[in-house]
Amino acid sequence: MTSFSQMKNAFVRASLDNDGRTDAKFKATTTNSGTGSGTATYKITVNDNVKKLKTNPEQNPDFATITVVTKIVLFILKKCWIMCGASIMVIFVIYWYYGSFLALGLLFFALTGILYQVGDWLLYHPDQPPHSRLYVPAPAMFGLSGENIHISSGDGVKINLLLVKQDHSVFGQVPTILYLHGNAGNIGHRLANVRGLYHSCGCNVLLVEYRGYGHSDGTPSEEGLYYDSQAGLEFLLQYPGIDRSKIIVFGRSLGGAVAVDLASRPEYNKHIMALVLENTFTSIPDIGRVLFNWRIVKCIPTWFFKNQFQSKEKIKKVQLPTLFISGLADFLIPPHMVQELYKCAMGEIQQTTTTNSASRNHRLLIFLFFSTVKTKKGIQSGRKLSMNSRSPVKRLATFESGTHNETWQCSGYYRTLNLFFDDVMVLRHQQGDSCHWPAQDVCVHVPAEVL
Repeated sequence: MTSFSQMKNAFVRASLDNDGRTDAKFKATTTNSGTGSGTATYKITVNDNVKKLKTNPEQNPDFATITVVTKIVLFILKKCWIMCGASIMVIFVIYWYYGSFLALGLLFFALTGILYQVGDWLLYHPDQPPHSRLYVPAPAMFGLSGENIHISSGDGVKINLLLVKQDHSVFGQVPTILYLHGNAGNIGHRLANVRGLYHSCGCNVLLVEYRGYGHSDGTPSEEGLYYDSQAGLEFLLQYPGIDRSKIIVFGRSLGGAVAVDLASRPEYNKHIMALVLENTFTSIPDIGRVLFNWRIVKCIPTWFFKNQFQSKEKIKKVQLPTLFISGLADFLIPPHMVQELYKCAMGEIQQTTTTNSASRNHRLLIFLFFSTVKTKKGIQSGRKLSMNSRSPVKRLATFESGTHNETWQCSGYYRTLNLFFDDVMVLRHQQGDSCHWPAQDVCVHVPAEVL
């Protein structure tokens, strides 16, 4: 006697051998207690699930779901490989059963991983002060007229720009400053400083709002900030009416490191007339070891820091007129870092053999400069003398009462900028359209209190 279950299994095997047909007829011998044995014909229809047994497993929706879930899990593990709280418990379990050395190694591995991941959180502060991502002060609050523009950066992230223009009668004749701000707040918090640059220096100003700050999209990162500064410069080069030969890049604090990177790139260096760096640092690893004066932090290798901003190395490639501004009351970034950048730009670290002669030249030029800037007549004679003896193109201006974010409020700040801009313009006119300046040019240290 053949049971119905046995018949069904036989049919399934037959249907698979017959290229997956969904129905078939077959005969089976049955036995009935009342009528005896006999032959009956059965027809069984196989549902679609049977057909799937012979199809490609990659076409199975269940297999596709498993693949997607697996990719998501692997992505989460890759991005948050060290942030899982369960890893701390695993460390203690291993410590309990397998000894201290392995556990300590895993603990150090976890701590360095956490430090690497929170590097962005320690460096970028777009939410300070609170609501900085929502509220950006308008130029009209400072008596300025500005044009907000949204552009796409080099990697497609949309960023916000603010262009403050001089009157249309002089708009195309005056220099334009590409303003790169620090690591907190938004461009609206720099408008008080921009007002001084607008009125005291007579410049157009383009403020670049980094990704993740203010009204810009995205998330801040070192490479992303480089893209944003490049997008700002490219915007100025394409904007109608701007004198493309008079573009000045200005960077304060973190913006100084972004400005150095922009000026060190040959494809952008040729479009920049001058560079101004204010209260900036040599590199993120250097400033990290200063702010976190712990022995364990000093033992962390430089390559392990997620953000580098190696201005100390890049400034050596910058062959542009550069003004270094340092507030000596800056308790966030040590003033000696600005002075170290100045020395690297001058090549004083490598050219130690010329130190004595350079020092004599410094003292002579300082005496001549200070003896001629006190009166209008003195300024004119000093300018003439400076041009005849090849005007310095790199300067270090120090401000005794200058703090990290308020150095621009010190007396003599804008006059220092104007003296630098004027000398650059005159020297540029004498040397034609060349944007590259000899590295051996003498530099003058200009204490702000004299001005």
